Amino acid sequence: MNIIRTKVVELSEIPALAYKMKLKSGGSGVKLYRTDVDATFFAETDKRTGEAVTSEKSELFPESALCEALELLEGLPYSARGKVKIVISNEAEAEEICPGTEKLSMVESDEFNSIVDRFSDENGKLNYALMNKQFIQFASSSKVVSTMAGERASEKDISMFVLKNRAAFLANKKEHLSDEEATALLEALNEINPRSALKELNLHIRKMLSR
Repeated sequence: MNIIRTKVVELSEIPALAYKMKLKSGGSGVKLYRTDVDATFFAETDKRTGEAVTSEKSELFPESALCEALELLEGLPYSARGKVKIVISNEAEAEEICPGTEKLSMVESDEFNSIVDRFSDENGKLNYALMNKQFIQFASSSKVVSTMAGERASEKDISMFVLKNRAAFLANKKEHLSDEEATALLEALNEINPRSALKELNLHIRKMLSR
């Protein structure tokens, strides 16, 4: 069974591997595996700050290791990947437990993967500056956006229109995403960068609306 997660990174603080994963109930978490002993650690991540949220303390997984994992994983996109196998004394296959009711995810969609392919840098991390620059260029030249701004549409409505349009364009599709799908796509992008994936675009739209 594949799970929605980032690639695996290796830590230097402790002998361990880590990756970030999406939860079926929404949100994301970071999973750590020791490579010298049979031990794992999981913590959910705060959607707003990207920091780990856990009350669990472990000598095997100090806070410094968790911080390093989050730093290494920042900006890495999700994709459907297989389970991680850790070899200690005997090979063990890690099982994933994603609590809660399954929530709509766009990570396996053509739109998400097209954005990842178009805006990933040489390290495999999403270049949000480039993405926002191109989205802003579209917003500045779009007659629809100009009309929406003139009619004082909300910042959110304009931003979502831009996202839907660009996602369809990059995926080479004629049909735009539904509101629910676009919201799930934006959530996935924001989980990669909790400082807001469309921050610069939203600032540009705010300036348009203030004129």
